[in-house]
Amino acid sequence: MTTTWRHLPAPAREIAVSAAEAVAAVRRRDGRAYDEAVARLAAADQSGLVLGGVVRLLLEETHPDGLDGDDVRRVLERVARDGLQWLPDVDPHVLLVLLAGALGVYDPAGDESPPDPPAVARHAPLLVADLLTATGRPLDGYLAAALAEIERAERHD
Repeated sequence: MTTTWRHLPAPAREIAVSAAEAVAAVRRRDGRAYDEAVARLAAADQSGLVLGGVVRLLLEETHPDGLDGDDVRRVLERVARDGLQWLPDVDPHVLLVLLAGALGVYDPAGDESPPDPPAVARHAPLLVADLLTATGRPLDGYLAAALAEIERAERHD
């Protein structure tokens, strides 16, 4: 990780460090390191919000003209197929919920089985790692931007 997160409050720092470690583990296909990072993400309050913000930023950058159903399907299939090669419990429904949530079109009230925080923490880094590949940029800037957006939103509430 090129950015130091020392300036962040401890909860945000834990999310940033754990997310970076989870994404690095995805790239290495290191199941043990992934499980450890994901466990910390699942325990961190608001990690889903931060990771959702990162996914949204990455989707906006990789699809500047917007996403259509075919784009979503391609991302979903690519991430599920790649993840299932080394993680046996990848759930395409959770990936779809994360994509829809990042796009602002997911209604948890209409979902009979909305994913819980551990499922979100387990699947979001897979999406982030895949979308980062398309940008060729490091995760740090997206994490910083997502955290800044959340901070701005909290200040306005």
